[in-house]
Amino acid sequence: MTDGNIFDNQEFFDRYRELRQNPDNANILIEKPALFSLAPDLKGKDVLDLGCGYGENCSEFMKLGAATVLGVDISEKMLAVAKTETEDIDYLRADMNDLSGIPGHYDVIFSSLAIHYIKHFDRLCDSIYTLLRAGGYFIFSQEHPLTTAPLMGVEWVKDVSGKRTHYLLSDYMKNTKRETVWFVEGVVKYHRNFSELINSLISSGFTIEGMLEPVVDQPTLERLPVYESDLHKPNFLLIRARK
Repeated sequence: MTDGNIFDNQEFFDRYRELRQNPDNANILIEKPALFSLAPDLKGKDVLDLGCGYGENCSEFMKLGAATVLGVDISEKMLAVAKTETEDIDYLRADMNDLSGIPGHYDVIFSSLAIHYIKHFDRLCDSIYTLLRAGGYFIFSQEHPLTTAPLMGVEWVKDVSGKRTHYLLSDYMKNTKRETVWFVEGVVKYHRNFSELINSLISSGFTIEGMLEPVVDQPTLERLPVYESDLHKPNFLLIRARK
């Protein structure tokens, strides 16, 4: 999913999996519920999951009644786990920057937290539009553009007690490559502002049906006050578009 496929870096892979196994991580508490809330009825549908990782979502799509599910990822390590831990799902190793080798057509195409690793979002939208049947859905999540914007990485202003009081936004209109440190150095992502995201979808022919910037609910916030900063800057952006 990245220029250098960071997910096959052993140190990154191990630390990422440790993070995802924490039941209180943001993916489980915030991103996944939001993603599935945007899903149409999957009964009898053919589903493609781009950047499928461990195949967790693929398995859930099958439970929701999908007729077929194809999971695609560039990481051999991720797919090895997916093939071991899930059943009745086909997997294909491929780079999301080039979907020309993806077989068939689909009713719903999902992508969970992979879009910000893709260099050319407009080309991806064109490819996904081609892979979808008429009336099909493209539903994806990505890091929020306010998160990816600062060239020097996320930075917060804190009070004397160490509590985050507000977010320092910079470089928002610079739609370029970002290189960050996340578990290891050299993690490559791509920042796109809202207008580039929306206009790329529209230019490909999509109708945008909904957007979410989810945060935890109040009971979770009371239990895990670390998520209070999300009220200043949400972590995720999700979009549902239709062909």
